[in-house]
Amino acid sequence: MFTGIKVGVFVDAENIRFNGGYQLRYDVLRRFAARDGGTLLRLNTYLAFDQERAKSDSEYAKKSFSYQQMVRDFGWKVIVKPVKRYTDEDGNVTTKANADLDLAVDAMMLAENLDQVLLVSGDGDFLQLVSALQKRGCRVELLAFRNVSKELQRQVDAFYRGYLIPDLLPFSYEPRNDWGTAGSCVRGICTKWFPDKGYGFIRFIRQVSPNLWVTDPREPDSPYESVFCHANELADGVTPDLLMSRDTVLEFYLRQSEQEDSMVASNVRLVES
Repeated sequence: MFTGIKVGVFVDAENIRFNGGYQLRYDVLRRFAARDGGTLLRLNTYLAFDQERAKSDSEYAKKSFSYQQMVRDFGWKVIVKPVKRYTDEDGNVTTKANADLDLAVDAMMLAENLDQVLLVSGDGDFLQLVSALQKRGCRVELLAFRNVSKELQRQVDAFYRGYLIPDLLPFSYEPRNDWGTAGSCVRGICTKWFPDKGYGFIRFIRQVSPNLWVTDPREPDSPYESVFCHANELADGVTPDLLMSRDTVLEFYLRQSEQEDSMVASNVRLVES
């Protein structure tokens, strides 16, 4: 017997790969989708595969098959989309592996069996799909990294920027990173900045929980934490204007402050704005 909400996850893998989500961890994504205790009825990801290249590049073929199997091992249904080549009138060759139609059809066919859909893509072409799913009674959440359609963000019931989800996107230079602890690297957004005083506060998700809507770190059931940041810790290019925009994603280290019960941000760098 199924318990809790019934969830379906649909990943537009090529869109994500080219828009900041390269090396996305499917095991973490699965846990994120089930954070409310829901039952994951469908986990679909649409991966591109260049059959022509695979014929002449055995290393590419080997890595592709290995990656597909790794994703399957995490319990995902992998839908392989062959790469197609198009030649224009000038002889220029472009490649494309569009999964939009397959993803949309699959999501609509399953909609009556789902309470919630997590769409992992920033493609504005899914705007009508989101609206149709909502009209059929589904709550639709969106997760993406960069180049995310503003219209799509406004249409969905909740939008999560993938950079901010703990461990969803690994740090290549911190392979053993223990997100949220002193000395670890995390990503967050600036919630307050005082240009005249030269300091502010950066908020990050300490841990994934059903209460991601409780954004005030002062609330006891909030999964967020706010840390102090001094202007001296800002990298070149991190300006007050950027800090005061909620679209700006920052990457920084957590350092224990002189007050033992709190941490501060250090080496603050710009990820996305």
